[in-house]
Amino acid sequence: MLKKVYSLLLLGCLGLSTVARADEGMWLPLLVKRLNHVDMQKQGLQLTAEEIYNVNNASLKDAIVQFGGFCTGEFVSKEGLLLTNHHCGYDAIASNSTPEDDILKNGWWAMTRQQEKKNEGLFVDILVRMEDVSGQVLQGITNQTSEQERGKLVAERTKAIADAAKNNGQYVSYVRDFYNGNEFYLFVYERFSDVRLVGTPPESIGKFGGDTDNWMWPRHTGDFSVFRVYMAPDGKPATYSEKNVPYRPKHHLPVSMSPVKEGDFAMVFGFPGRTTRFMTGAGLGMAVDQSNPVRIKLRERRLALMKEAMDKSAADRLKLASNYASISNYYKYFIGQNEGIKRMKTLDKKASEEKAFQDWANADATRKATYGNVLADINAAYAGQRNYNLSVIYRTEAAMAPQLMAHAYQYTPLYNFLKEGKTDKAKQEQLVNGYKEMNKEFYASFVPSSDQKIFAELMQMYFNDVPKAQHGDIFKDLTGTYKGDFKKWAADVYSKSILASEAKANAFLANPSAKALENDPALKVMLAVQKNYQQNILPKMNEYNATLARANRLFVAGLREMQPNRVFYPDANSTLRLSYGTVKDYEPRDGVQYKYYTTMQGIMEKEDPSNPEFIVPAKLKQLYQQKDFGRYGQDGDLRVGFITNNDITGGNSGSPVINGRGELIGLAFDGNWEAMTGDLVFDPEYKRCINVDIKYVLFVMDKLGGAGHLVNEMTLVDKGNPNTTFNPSLNDVKMDGKMEIETADSEIKIKKKGNETKIKKETKKMK
Repeated sequence: MLKKVYSLLLLGCLGLSTVARADEGMWLPLLVKRLNHVDMQKQGLQLTAEEIYNVNNASLKDAIVQFGGFCTGEFVSKEGLLLTNHHCGYDAIASNSTPEDDILKNGWWAMTRQQEKKNEGLFVDILVRMEDVSGQVLQGITNQTSEQERGKLVAERTKAIADAAKNNGQYVSYVRDFYNGNEFYLFVYERFSDVRLVGTPPESIGKFGGDTDNWMWPRHTGDFSVFRVYMAPDGKPATYSEKNVPYRPKHHLPVSMSPVKEGDFAMVFGFPGRTTRFMTGAGLGMAVDQSNPVRIKLRERRLALMKEAMDKSAADRLKLASNYASISNYYKYFIGQNEGIKRMKTLDKKASEEKAFQDWANADATRKATYGNVLADINAAYAGQRNYNLSVIYRTEAAMAPQLMAHAYQYTPLYNFLKEGKTDKAKQEQLVNGYKEMNKEFYASFVPSSDQKIFAELMQMYFNDVPKAQHGDIFKDLTGTYKGDFKKWAADVYSKSILASEAKANAFLANPSAKALENDPALKVMLAVQKNYQQNILPKMNEYNATLARANRLFVAGLREMQPNRVFYPDANSTLRLSYGTVKDYEPRDGVQYKYYTTMQGIMEKEDPSNPEFIVPAKLKQLYQQKDFGRYGQDGDLRVGFITNNDITGGNSGSPVINGRGELIGLAFDGNWEAMTGDLVFDPEYKRCINVDIKYVLFVMDKLGGAGHLVNEMTLVDKGNPNTTFNPSLNDVKMDGKMEIETADSEIKIKKKGNETKIKKETKKMK
């Protein structure tokens, strides 16, 4: 009885319930039936677990893709039509833009399949299956196994399992660890590398609100773009070819034409990037008071220098747009993360939880032997890492941040090959051809004058802020040749480097030599940075990381042992997950309440013709003024976005938001400012997922873009028909003949038991 009372008290101290909140957690679809299905049904799910994830039959998982390795997309037609976010398709859109035909700025729609634009290097991965392989990986490994031996065995076994699953190159596969190395799962994918751009709204819609509205609600951004996946005629993945045909997914998502209401069930299905929610207070403390402030400072200066160049030249704006957006995204994120952790008093809560864990471990001799020193080891490791953390951050956020430096670093494999003096001409030719292709992409987005300024200023910040004992030979030329003048150093590097211009780089590749690269000032800097990191910083960090790996693994194992009735979810790690919750408003501060949706009225209220972030296209304004929303409007307006309390993070961009019947209701594209702590700790009060409403997506495609043929390609459904049922295995929505929505632009036809009625549009069609 005393043990039972103690356990209950302990759970109370930890503030942890025995079941996970419905809106918290990024869950493995494989385990939904066992862990989540009953809870999801209570929230409003009408699908079976098998309709969500099934290896042998079509299911929701077959409509979801990992887009480019960094975002999520979803199939919306049986012809491989794919939706994702505008910011996920940004590189493809920008690379297909020219000053004469700026589709990034103006928008563009393919009116025929032949007009769809190819994108070299872009791919999608479609999950074939996932499998728990923990038993195979951990067989014979115990807490007494040394970390070195454990690491060796795990690496060998996971590689063998993944290699076997590739089936002689048919699949892409890998094994990922979960719960800090306590479990392991195999993931097998088909990779399709012929992904063509089908359409994009103008940037003034796809990025409406720009950096000002980034991470903010209320939001009015039409953050979507359209692609199509192609395959070989025999159905297999293939590189681009005119002979390829549209991919036919096992399942595509039907699109809901019904209004989204508060309290509706919402499921987000995608590939969240990385969370570390089991991190202790010591790790969070290092992030809050050391790592994040440094990243904020460096990115702020970098963005300011890029903005100068973008404001001066339209061509430079196009070149730098994608990179600027990427840097800005997490600049703002780090600021919000720090504010959120302080507001939630997360460090205080972590301290209480860790005290409770230590008390539990100490209360039993066996537990004390296993878990008693875990937190002490974690704290000591983070204390050691703090001494080298600035060097780690400045290496990536300063030394490797200028585009030329990052490009030079990419040449190290060629340099190493040439330096070894190998006579393998075929291998050299393969490497050189790869660099020629890489150069095309790099120089299309490279502005040397801006990058030179960034190099000078960031390297000066590196010099000033990182302990001198950790500099290595990075600044040898600066202190010797240039007498400490960072601008002169930068000018010399950028004027003399063979990698600073496409012509010089290609001339070098025509006759490559190790000596030419070794003497290149840009590569010399990067080689010095890497040598210093490899020799002086990484070994120290690895010592502490080894301690953390073991201690964190035991900490999570202890938490799960301590709370056997709690349903734990694993941290995100770029594998397919689902989260579920509801459409829900929130109150960010006293006296302020944000409703769960926004409308086009808000676009007009935000319009500012003098601010590039808030320009409204003339045709969009005209459609609004005439209330010409077609079948997509509601209550005299058109909804643009809505929010749910789904648990998401980076990588979920472009993920479908799916209702209880398995229908697409929106695309997730952002989180809210008040809950930027999401990667480190879930905020149950403020966490919101920001989504573009699917009917706004269709409206922009159809009414604004004139691409109604793409809408016609989709399966539109109306939940108002009680006889509409969802069956993933049929790859469609079954109708019993009582109601059917046709996708003609000029009218909606409703058929009831043989009687046909036409409902004319309430507003006249744009001429």
